[in-house]
Amino acid sequence: MTSLAYTLTDSATMFRRQLRHIQRYPSLTGMLIGMPVVLLLLFVYVFGETLGAGLPGGGDRGAYINYLVPGLLLFAASGAAQGTAISMAMDMTEGIIDRFRTMAISRASVLTGHVLGSLMQTMLCMAVLLGVALAIGFRPTATPLEWLAAAGVLLAAGFALTWLSVALGLISDSVETASNTPMFLILLPFLGSGFVPTDTMPTVLRWFADYQPFTPVTETLRGLLLGSGIGASALISLAWCAVISLLSYLWAKRAFRRRAAR
Repeated sequence: MTSLAYTLTDSATMFRRQLRHIQRYPSLTGMLIGMPVVLLLLFVYVFGETLGAGLPGGGDRGAYINYLVPGLLLFAASGAAQGTAISMAMDMTEGIIDRFRTMAISRASVLTGHVLGSLMQTMLCMAVLLGVALAIGFRPTATPLEWLAAAGVLLAAGFALTWLSVALGLISDSVETASNTPMFLILLPFLGSGFVPTDTMPTVLRWFADYQPFTPVTETLRGLLLGSGIGASALISLAWCAVISLLSYLWAKRAFRRRAAR
């Protein structure tokens, strides 16, 4: 077998290991799924009528849930990043990496397994959230092609956030630190167009909200799912995802080599 074939085989093994971790720690997955679902119910049934009236042109609770869901899908991906960082930190602090170093396996496969397993967990969280949203009144107008494009955008965003959370887990000295480091990602959907239009915000905050990476991704999803048009937001979204993925991959690779060499 070639070195590439060995790497792919080892990556598949590490991916299965991550899937078993997800099965053995259902409480973590439950927390990652439950948080965005609780927020969905809270914002729709408690604040939905009021916030819906503040949408451009006015609206009701039904209009607000359509506005809210694209941003909450990204919130779910941000929340899943916390689980990824925790899982990565557990491996780095509990001695399993030292054991892997004594075995004839590809070092790259360890990171690949984490990324693939965490990405599947992230997509599961978003799928459950979307199912609940559809059950309580979310009414997208997307065609099958637009659904496919929206899934691609979510996959790209989830991939970028997964690599970033892997890097954050690698630089954490403990599992406790890893659970707190990705918290800023959870705040970004609130500081964008995920919950309210950015033109309702103060000037400085509006400037940040308009140019941070979550806003174009949210607007792209909203345009694809609800037919409101996406303009240049799709290209901006993919550019952000590509940059974050590349920089996070290089950061994670360097951090893993440094810690594995200790």
